Amino acid sequence: MRTHAAFLCLAIAVAIPAAAQDYPKLKPGQWEITTTTTRSGTPAPSKFTVCTDEAVQKQMMDMGKGMGRDMCSKFDFRRDGGKFVGDSVCQMGPTTMTSHSVMTLQGDTAYKTIVNATFDPPMAGMKDSATTVEGKNVGPCRDSMKPGDVVSATGQKFNMTAVPDRPPIPAPAPTKTK
Repeated sequence: MRTHAAFLCLAIAVAIPAAAQDYPKLKPGQWEITTTTTRSGTPAPSKFTVCTDEAVQKQMMDMGKGMGRDMCSKFDFRRDGGKFVGDSVCQMGPTTMTSHSVMTLQGDTAYKTIVNATFDPPMAGMKDSATTVEGKNVGPCRDSMKPGDVVSATGQKFNMTAVPDRPPIPAPAPTKTK
């Protein structure tokens, strides 16, 4: 579960690019988030629900940015008019992931983020992916959810804020020189 939450935080950091003082502030409450990733031409959709407030948003952005600093040699994000654009190069074990993302906000109640990534060498056989993340606020948190709670597509529930530490990602094996 810690691994899932940690990678969710990194995904949030990549999907919601912005500088700390300028990250998009989304309306507190319950969000339905649909993620569709296409790997080698096959779409793989997933839907989950998140209950959030301003404190949780800030904590997840801070955690995601921290992971970005730890794992990424490039982690550049900027606001471009009404969009947030990000470019990153991150090390995930022996694989280098290079990504470009664009987030478009619809006020503070909906967003759409498109992330294109390449993996060198391929990760689990995947050399590139295109991911679309669409989120919409559906009102106040309900179903006994509290800020930080996530319900996955499989119905698993956990709280992102309860994840004590992110798991270490193994560094690539050193290359031998003669």
